Amino acid sequence: MSGHDHNHGAAAMRAGARHVRPLLISFLLVVAFMVVQVATSLITGSLALLSDAGHMATDALGLGMALAAIHAASNARVHPQRTFGLYRLEILAAFVNAILLFGVAGYVLYEAASRLGEERDVASTPVLVVGIVGLVVNVIAFLLLRSGSKESLNMQGAYLEVVSDMLGSIGVIVAAIVWGITDWTWVDPVIGAAIGLFILPRAWRLGRQALRVLVQSAPERLDVPALLAELGAIEGVVDVHDLHVWTLTSDMEVATAHLMVAAGTDHHAVLDAARALLAEHHGITHATLQVEPEDHHGCDELTW
Repeated sequence: MSGHDHNHGAAAMRAGARHVRPLLISFLLVVAFMVVQVATSLITGSLALLSDAGHMATDALGLGMALAAIHAASNARVHPQRTFGLYRLEILAAFVNAILLFGVAGYVLYEAASRLGEERDVASTPVLVVGIVGLVVNVIAFLLLRSGSKESLNMQGAYLEVVSDMLGSIGVIVAAIVWGITDWTWVDPVIGAAIGLFILPRAWRLGRQALRVLVQSAPERLDVPALLAELGAIEGVVDVHDLHVWTLTSDMEVATAHLMVAAGTDHHAVLDAARALLAEHHGITHATLQVEPEDHHGCDELTW
């Protein structure tokens, strides 16, 4: 790894440390309010509030995993068996977060379907009060996490949890007002189902992004055939093979390739040109490039 790569890793760790305080404050707020929500939903029998409480529970778990992932990745000691450190933990946290969101959405939809035909007496006033307080808590967490969500998939997962729950709190408030005025008992399960449906596409996007990283797919923004052609167009290069590009963690992309060059070509110039191309045109600063003479055989015969 070059000095530039070490700097990139250090920058990622500093970014992780920057996210700890807003994550911790958000985590404590969410946990404290989740207890209030669960108790109130059990007392009042509100499905909308229970669904929001369940989502708040995944918020708490998701934020806790995000904190743990940042702590582990930032404080992991160098270990000979962990050649890439523990950066990938934040992606695992984001993936588990997506699975939890799917679980909560499924549970809420099931409960909503089973309650639609039931007549339930739901106390709207305490639900309304808790919904308003929940909205305030989520707005605070939203503001704390908004900037970090643009820098890390892990933070994006935590941010999406809070955004979804903020809208869930709005749903709870609307439901409490409507059934308090009209006595329409169907409003509660319908609002609860709407919250569940809102969660699903966001969970899908987060899970898909995390899964792409975990299976080491090339970044979506990157055209791999075009990159292959660009590397092949470097002066002196006659063939490019064994090209691999993947994401280690948020904002840390890695590439490896074999560059075959014509006889008499300056290997140093080819290496410098390839590294500059990857860094300046594609944002890939961690690259392992093997420059081979044209008469070398065997490296292009790999079976995988």
